[in-house]
Amino acid sequence: MGEFPRSSAAKLILDNLHCSFQDQDARPLPVLAGVDLSAGENEFVAILGPSGCGKSTLFSVVSGLLPPGAGKVYLDGVEITGSPGHVAYMMQKDLLLSWRVILDNVTLGLELAGKPRSSYRQRAFDLMRTFGLEGFEYVYPSALSGGMRQRAALMRTILCDKSVLLLDEPFGALDALTRAAMHEWLLDVWHNFRRTVLFITHDPEEAVFLSDRIYVLTRRPARVKGIVEVALPRPRGHEITGTSEFARLKRQVLNLVWEEGDALRGSSGGPAVGYG
Repeated sequence: MGEFPRSSAAKLILDNLHCSFQDQDARPLPVLAGVDLSAGENEFVAILGPSGCGKSTLFSVVSGLLPPGAGKVYLDGVEITGSPGHVAYMMQKDLLLSWRVILDNVTLGLELAGKPRSSYRQRAFDLMRTFGLEGFEYVYPSALSGGMRQRAALMRTILCDKSVLLLDEPFGALDALTRAAMHEWLLDVWHNFRRTVLFITHDPEEAVFLSDRIYVLTRRPARVKGIVEVALPRPRGHEITGTSEFARLKRQVLNLVWEEGDALRGSSGGPAVGYG
């Protein structure tokens, strides 16, 4: 195995994952070049990396939708490489179906899994208040704000009853105020449901606020450039973003970003564009 933090309580382990595609000339295009990562039971782990470095590809491998070229994925000590159905995956877009009301959208995964309707519909209805959707059970997605749509998508993901959640930049399209509110709400939900979370983000401040550990990836082909442990106390409110320790951790993440060099900077040497 590659070098990464190990724990007897490790829930998920990615061991030396490699993945390549073919370019338009049928030449191999390496995307992942030996990614090692671990997440403990009920940990919140953030992943940052340049646009196009392979973060979504990494999630496709972890979820079993895409077989790696090499490497292994372990869940609770059992290899699940290339085997779908073991984790819940929320993609960047909410993917709500416009012709189904919210109650039917959030229960879609259970319906497709063949679960009896009586076993999940009332449970979903009872959770609507927790997810800020009470009173919107029978409206269509077009009636919801962006933040409400993301809450519905997360509810659908959690209702799949998997112990590991993959969240691919779920708040990237939201405005700053909505994102700030969603951060605290997400931590409340995570605390209540206690799942292991892998969270892709382009925002170092978001990563520090939410997570227990942050993996910063290199540009493609992606490897782990550095790991930042976040020991900030929980529960967290946004007042913590004004503390010196928060600022120190954010600088540590940003230093790893800037060390990637000109590939992550604008042509004038300005801030990285599209870091995520």
